[in-house]
Amino acid sequence: MDFVDGLKELSEKLIKLKDKITTEEATKTAFVMPFFDLLGYDTRNPLEFMPEYVADVGDKKGEKVDYTIIIDGQPQILIEAKWCGEKLDIHNNQLVRYFTVTNAKIGILTNGIVYEFYTDLEETNKMDKKPFLVVDLLNIKDSDVVELKKFFKSNFNIDNILSTAEVLKYSNAIKRLLLSQFDEPNEYFVDYILSQVYEGRKTQNVKDKFADITKKSISQVINDMVRTKLENALATKEEVQEDIIEDTQQITPEKKINTTDEEISGYYIVKSIFAEFTNSERISYKDTTNYFGIILDNSIRKWVCRLHLNYAQKYIELPVYDEGKRVSENKFFIENVEGIYQYKKEFRDILSKIG
Repeated sequence: MDFVDGLKELSEKLIKLKDKITTEEATKTAFVMPFFDLLGYDTRNPLEFMPEYVADVGDKKGEKVDYTIIIDGQPQILIEAKWCGEKLDIHNNQLVRYFTVTNAKIGILTNGIVYEFYTDLEETNKMDKKPFLVVDLLNIKDSDVVELKKFFKSNFNIDNILSTAEVLKYSNAIKRLLLSQFDEPNEYFVDYILSQVYEGRKTQNVKDKFADITKKSISQVINDMVRTKLENALATKEEVQEDIIEDTQQITPEKKINTTDEEISGYYIVKSIFAEFTNSERISYKDTTNYFGIILDNSIRKWVCRLHLNYAQKYIELPVYDEGKRVSENKFFIENVEGIYQYKKEFRDILSKIG
């Protein structure tokens, strides 16, 4: 089963069963183990997905982690699972204790719905208080899928995970902070705005007034940004049409676009590869009648590959750029969508040519 389809199926299962599951053990069986099955781990093999891993802490003997993922004979991921009806913020201290006394570099705290991923960015061998990644299976995003694929058994590379964990942790924290301030700016944020734009005496009445002005101004800025993006999209309509004509991709009533699950899987594979070189949010797609195009910076002039998967012989088309201009294309046949992974070097080269 395709990973994205598997996540959707598990999410639907969560919706149906979460209010009927009443114990921690039932949560593990119904939700947690199927999640790690999707990541490619053999949850029925205790030498790989070990239940009740002993992690003695100081004088406390017999302390056990719910599950530990063993890779190359070493514990790599500690998993502490709670009942699906519990909040996670009261349980991370337990995982902190286990993390300190093992060689594992990743700790996961979950209630089967939300998965919090931890490491030791702030102090070596001491688990951070805040996760670097939080995935809610009832509200999963494209970016979550990209990050989760780094934890596939087949892709697992602790150095790659840790190299992106710091950026991921603090960029997400900054986003949450900004969103909270945009929604309801606090006094410190308002004070900063005042210090930049107001030269008068900063009385409480002035601060109260500017709190409202700040909130409205932010809303207007966001609206302006959205409007600009729409205007830019309309401005590129002519460019899009030229590219469509060039590649004879005009849509006719007889031939409609049909985006397949396999094409979406290919998109997520390409996006996960590019996540190693740049911000994966730069990658998007544009489906056509003859190919599934994957593009950079939402520009069809900066396409990074075209997938031809709806044929008996599947192939991937990669552009050749010279000084930022596309001069030709190369075609590579693949047996299945996973074959895209072998062109990581070519993707890196394409990115270096078009930035």
